[in-house]
Amino acid sequence: MNFVVGFIFLGLAFSASAGILKPRADLTPEDRIRVEKITRPTTDFSRSEQFELMQGGAGTVRKLINPDVFSHPAANLSFEGRQEFMVGNGLFRKDWVSSPSSTQASDGLGPLFNARSCQACHVKDGRGTVPGFDPLDRGDTVALLVRLSLPGSNDEARKRVGKEGASLPDPVYGHQLQPFAVPGLPAEGRIKIDYREVPVALHGGETAVLMEPTYRIEDLGYGPLHPDTNLSPRLAPPMLGLGLLEAIHEDDILANSVGEGRDGISGRANWVRDLRTGNRVLGRFNWKAGQPDVEHQSVNAFSGDMGLSTPLLPSHFGDCTPAQKACFDMPHGAQAQLGEHEVPGRLMDFVTIYSQNLALPQRRDTDHERVLAGKKLFYEANCIGCHVPKYVTRRDAARPEHRFQLIWPYTDLLLHDMGEGLADGQDEGGADGREWRTAPLWGIGLTKTVNPNATWLHDGRARTLLEAVLWHGGEAKAARDRVVSMTPSDRADLIRFLESL
Repeated sequence: MNFVVGFIFLGLAFSASAGILKPRADLTPEDRIRVEKITRPTTDFSRSEQFELMQGGAGTVRKLINPDVFSHPAANLSFEGRQEFMVGNGLFRKDWVSSPSSTQASDGLGPLFNARSCQACHVKDGRGTVPGFDPLDRGDTVALLVRLSLPGSNDEARKRVGKEGASLPDPVYGHQLQPFAVPGLPAEGRIKIDYREVPVALHGGETAVLMEPTYRIEDLGYGPLHPDTNLSPRLAPPMLGLGLLEAIHEDDILANSVGEGRDGISGRANWVRDLRTGNRVLGRFNWKAGQPDVEHQSVNAFSGDMGLSTPLLPSHFGDCTPAQKACFDMPHGAQAQLGEHEVPGRLMDFVTIYSQNLALPQRRDTDHERVLAGKKLFYEANCIGCHVPKYVTRRDAARPEHRFQLIWPYTDLLLHDMGEGLADGQDEGGADGREWRTAPLWGIGLTKTVNPNATWLHDGRARTLLEAVLWHGGEAKAARDRVVSMTPSDRADLIRFLESL
């Protein structure tokens, strides 16, 4: 058994404050026995495991496999929860407009922004798209969000911006490039990507070709970027099962960070600040685990991507910087009769509920011979050193539909050094420029069913699941090398397993 993973399956968890292992506080002794039994890593690959089909617990849905398969509410939502989900769905899909507007409940966009709606980036609640991926295609690539930062320690950043764990923004363009602007303002610029082919020799005479991206910004609207500004493109991740990830007990996540396991894998927690309480809390969302929960992830998207104010981030001007004075002269969309924020608290609640309860589809072909063979290879290659298969969620989760559910997300929600090839040079909370949160794998096999143009990894550089594996470095290099050394038939089985998720 992998040492790092093993503590959870002994019914123990890690106390961050005391630095010792302890029983999970929400479980009775009887619960712990049940949890230990059901979450222990399997050693039997002759058949599927109990409940493996239901990867999202009781909320899993069995629906027609089509482009809308990621957009269903969790099966165990109450009637009232479904009503709130549907309202949130409408808000998630709504196009916002600039102020002033006759549609007063929908204005306030910008002044600088990346998209007009949440759905514009999370295509059908799945992954975003990187236009112009073909090296011969010089099309617009504004669908890719670009984070900006200057090199510097987090201590230096705290002094400069007064925020723990903050990165240093570009002095003119802020934390994020905004490719659109309301009438009367120039947009900040457009990202362009050049790709270089990198061949990788595989055992068995096969060759894979990776696409290594180089990024640049064109049509800058406010003068040059600082010469030391780093660019970190980020693709919108899928929305599936976010509330269930939120309901994984903190102690179970921290248990996976204890010690160093096989292959030198040692996941690290990202500690961030809760905007509501000011407390230091565990980060688990976003590409670098920079957000603690679904609400924080949502309000940051409203502010940073669309320039919309919310109770937790009340500025009406999003990522406008002091160097962009005209930005602050633009009208905002807060309406006295609707409240002091462009997205009032109750509307944010609906969006959060929607985002927490998008259902996982039922697994497919779990007893297929090739899927089982690929699963065995996944375990033997130690992919589970980071992609931890399953958890039982908290008994005391905030929402009843998320309580005490056996789920199969294939993630530890921790930070790992992924090597120089994927490094972006940007700090986020406690994460450094080589670290990324382990991405959940559930639903990954239906990625292109939902969005045929979708690609993988944080910046969408991987066109196939095999390419995504081959980009793994750092702590994941040993597992990646085992995949390279597999026979062509074994590699095909491994991918077949991933496609069943």
